[in-house]
Amino acid sequence: MSHDYQVVQWTPFKRRFDLWLLAGVFSYLIVFTLVSQLLAQQSEPANIVQTLIRALGTLAFILLTFVLCIGPLARLSDRFKPFLYNRRHLGVTLFSIGFLHAGLVVFWYHGFGDLNPFVSLLVSNPRYAAIAGFPFESLGLAALVILYVMAATSHDFWNANLGPGLWKALHMGVYLAYALLIAHVMLGALQSERSLVYLLAMGASAVVVCGLHLYTGWRDAIELTVDSDWIDVAAITEMIDGRARIVRPAAGEAIAVFRDGDSIAAVSNVCRHQAGPLGEGRIVDGCVTCPWHGFQYRLNDGCSPEPFTERIATYRTRIEAGRVFVNQVPAAPGTPQVPSIIEAN
Repeated sequence: MSHDYQVVQWTPFKRRFDLWLLAGVFSYLIVFTLVSQLLAQQSEPANIVQTLIRALGTLAFILLTFVLCIGPLARLSDRFKPFLYNRRHLGVTLFSIGFLHAGLVVFWYHGFGDLNPFVSLLVSNPRYAAIAGFPFESLGLAALVILYVMAATSHDFWNANLGPGLWKALHMGVYLAYALLIAHVMLGALQSERSLVYLLAMGASAVVVCGLHLYTGWRDAIELTVDSDWIDVAAITEMIDGRARIVRPAAGEAIAVFRDGDSIAAVSNVCRHQAGPLGEGRIVDGCVTCPWHGFQYRLNDGCSPEPFTERIATYRTRIEAGRVFVNQVPAAPGTPQVPSIIEAN
């Protein structure tokens, strides 16, 4: 966290992550190009520009599929948390690859006529009422615009000035971009593609993305045992020190119930920065630390340490018969709560 907007300071981990990311990008492009050249018929050798266009396009789609899977995968396993922390890097890389793909398309297919290449892209095929021959380029362009807006507003400056709600709503456009890209490929490259590889890859991508989101959503929606306003969280022995159990009332925000040594306390599961899942983080220096970008809140009152001013809702807890309960009625953000104490046997 920082109360000033400064040049991003890369940690050694982020440097290694970016190096591996760039190495993966270049390796994919090189391998795709070489394999395409080897598989091309001798009588009809593959055009290097067209091969690069397809390589960049497929890589952008693969990256977008992975970006959409990071959230649910991180909820299922901590092994995916590093990708969650660096999702911004992946998103900017995704846009850059998509931009290169679009640039090559405009140059190669529209750059040698009398008409402005960008105008040519939009007016060369006006058959919007037809399936066959649909101007699929416009769908790809719309998806690229969405990815550009997301990349351009990825810095915390925009989150602070747009507000978490508007910022998150804006970045939910990634799902629209995904749908546009599927339509872009289905109405474009796959119209003349004889191989089933690309069609199967598209189907697998859609199944994986939708399946992961539906499964994690179903898992989160499992009903909990409720006694009046009190929710049965877990047995004390099931509570891990420094970590939380996340419970979801029938209405309202999810609740993160933390164990900190011999104390039990509960706060909202929603970070005020980018609505990150606080319950998937841990307690660091006595504060609940968001796993996304490190925003912190004191466990006893839900307030960020000075000089920060963010506050989240707190909840009452109690311990009965070796089990932890939380009251699902939230207190006002920043309200101090007396923690429940685990008594020694």
